[in-house]
Amino acid sequence: MSCHSPSEQNNPETVPDLATRPASDAIRRIVTGSLEPRRKAALGQFMTPAPIAQFMASLFDDPVRPVALLDAGAGMGSLTMAAVPRLQMVASVDAWEIDPLMRKHLQNTLSFLGVDHTIHAEDFIQSAVQQIALAQGRRYTHAILNPPYKKLNSDSTHRALLRKVGIETVNLYSAFVALSGLLMEKRGEIVAIIPRSFCNGPYYRPFRELILRAFSLDHIHVFESRSKAFKDDDVLQENVIIKLVRAKQQGNVVVSSSHDQRLTDYSEKSLSFSEIVKPTDPEMFIHAPLGEHEIHEGADLFQHSLDEIGLEVCTGPVVDFRLRAFWLENPSRHSIPLLYPHHFSGGKLEFPRAHKKPNALRNSDEVQRWLMPNECYVLVKRFSSKEEKRRVVAYAYNPKEITSDWIGFENHWNVLHRGGHGLDQVLASGLACFLNSTILDKYFRAFSGHTQVNATDLRNMKYPSLTFLETLGRKYQGSLTQAEIDDAILNT
Repeated sequence: MSCHSPSEQNNPETVPDLATRPASDAIRRIVTGSLEPRRKAALGQFMTPAPIAQFMASLFDDPVRPVALLDAGAGMGSLTMAAVPRLQMVASVDAWEIDPLMRKHLQNTLSFLGVDHTIHAEDFIQSAVQQIALAQGRRYTHAILNPPYKKLNSDSTHRALLRKVGIETVNLYSAFVALSGLLMEKRGEIVAIIPRSFCNGPYYRPFRELILRAFSLDHIHVFESRSKAFKDDDVLQENVIIKLVRAKQQGNVVVSSSHDQRLTDYSEKSLSFSEIVKPTDPEMFIHAPLGEHEIHEGADLFQHSLDEIGLEVCTGPVVDFRLRAFWLENPSRHSIPLLYPHHFSGGKLEFPRAHKKPNALRNSDEVQRWLMPNECYVLVKRFSSKEEKRRVVAYAYNPKEITSDWIGFENHWNVLHRGGHGLDQVLASGLACFLNSTILDKYFRAFSGHTQVNATDLRNMKYPSLTFLETLGRKYQGSLTQAEIDDAILNT
């Protein structure tokens, strides 16, 4: 599965006997292990385990017309192998794959299936853009995708090509889904397994707008484990499976979940579209509240926006490398304290702390513009490691712990403030307690599938009332255990 000149036509003489059925999980694991790591990373190759492929194929409706199937980034053909028996009425398969090793296995798979097929050994983005822009080439009734995962630079050739057909996106996976969508006939169905990162954040908003405007979102499947869907490939992103239908009126959305690739604990429920994409959300975040992530947003804990409770959030203003000339290993009487996430551990501040990063900045006019008054704030880490149990990790900063008129918050923080100034200490404590709770973590994971917590995410969340937060703040101590934090939430 990769970013994809001559096409390779099927040869009936190469169709293998049934006993030589290709694309098994055993072969997949062998091929995965044989891939050169740097090339695998460059192409964004993560092959689909057989149980996931079977589940994805099961999401297609029974076809009512001959099927023209698209598999872009086909790899060994595991997805097509699952889709053809499910759809039955498959008239043709078009598969794109640029990796020669993968194409060898793909040819075996497609020949085994005995369907008319074409393997395109070319760049899918370039090929699809040409077909769409010139209104040439065929259109498809179905697509099944495990597209490559790789960032697209803003000045790359692929980004320029995508803009020719009105697609603005930042990753190969979303580009493949968007292009496949534009190649679909009316009521054409797409089933894709992709990182959950598209569900939130500003960079994927144009992609969300495209798919929610042109398609019905019929199904979302969430893997509760960050790593188990592709455990053979050390994939750390959370992945979801989505089903889209072009030009179909949006109805309810089936949201399902499982912990791992075998789907042994599969569960599902049908939710209204307004529960998936909030009608008042300009960012169009996509929520998937099911299983461990199910949160009833009508509850008192999730009623108010930050604006409604009079708070704001920004990214930590100090980008340290831009102020390297002002770094100080140790603070002095007239220096400015600079706080990083590593200054906090177990809910407590440790400052100064020996580290490769500075503890302070030499005061100057150039530094001053990036500082905030040394007052009480709630700090939220922008990045969590895979070892951390919670996605959101918050601290209530107490200005009494550091003597200074000004404070610098490094760029790896989100800073919750009030008009550029601090909060009341009790309110800050209550807000930090709420943000560190298990129920908040579940709420956040319902729309965020990556380890980064953006200011936009915090801005789009809902919060308890000020009264609730202040009551909670009178109970909260930074050293509370997770059980004690959750008990405080439950009994406030």
